[in-house]
Amino acid sequence: MKGIILAGGSATRLYPLSKAISKQIMPVYDKPMIYYPLSALMLAGIREVLVISTPRDLPMFEELLGDGSRIGMKLSYKVQLVPNGLAQAFVLGREFLNGEPGCLILGDNMFYGQHFGHMLKEAVESAEQGGACIFGYEVADPRAYGVVEFDAEGKVLSLEEKPAEPKSNYAVPGLYFYDKTVCEKAAGLQPSARGEYEITDLNKLYLQEGTLKVKLFSRGFAWLDTGNCDSLLDAGNFIATIQNRQGFYVSCIEEIAWRNGWISTDQLVALGKEMKTAYGRYLERIAAKGN
Repeated sequence: MKGIILAGGSATRLYPLSKAISKQIMPVYDKPMIYYPLSALMLAGIREVLVISTPRDLPMFEELLGDGSRIGMKLSYKVQLVPNGLAQAFVLGREFLNGEPGCLILGDNMFYGQHFGHMLKEAVESAEQGGACIFGYEVADPRAYGVVEFDAEGKVLSLEEKPAEPKSNYAVPGLYFYDKTVCEKAAGLQPSARGEYEITDLNKLYLQEGTLKVKLFSRGFAWLDTGNCDSLLDAGNFIATIQNRQGFYVSCIEEIAWRNGWISTDQLVALGKEMKTAYGRYLERIAAKGN
């Protein structure tokens, strides 16, 4: 399976912060925001990733991440001239996926919780066997989200985009796993009333086939959306609290690459020595511990 990070858009809710720089380049405590969705793909075992962004912002991601070889990955880049909906990622990414299953994650979505990697790998396996897998996260007020309704056995019954009267309290986060038919399905979508190719419409095609599955995040799991200034600050404070109290780093892409066996201990140490910061010293420390 390959992965796509959609990091486009103008992020007007963050103006003037985002007027001259991509939202996904902004720091969430000690890392660029894009590290967090990238780390999720890495935890899923995905090594080939396409980053989609605007003509202005794409060079920043290329400078930040390069070709991915420093962390044992292969990264590619694609321009999105006009943001025409989330499902457009699979139209732009068709050549990249080349008939393989694909995972889409939004560049401003962050996840933290126990067994996250295990859940991701289950979703990969499910999609590779056929169909699609989405996630459900319980929220107090789901009216601002895509909402999934399901029965006691976890079978998806309906999907709605920002409903006035939601049929459940489970929002659908920006993390989606699809089989090899996803690009064909996305190419056949019609624009919504907003003029966009909606991810909910793509998911409904799998629902109609009876191949859409949902996995639920548990009560103690955190899903953070950094779409405005308050949520961006909250996310940074959350990461700082976890790291400073527990002593390990959240979404450290170099550490994940090392633990996945994609880079050696010597390579991890070298990456740490490049950075004269606490982040670099952390890489050296875990390399010395060996676990």
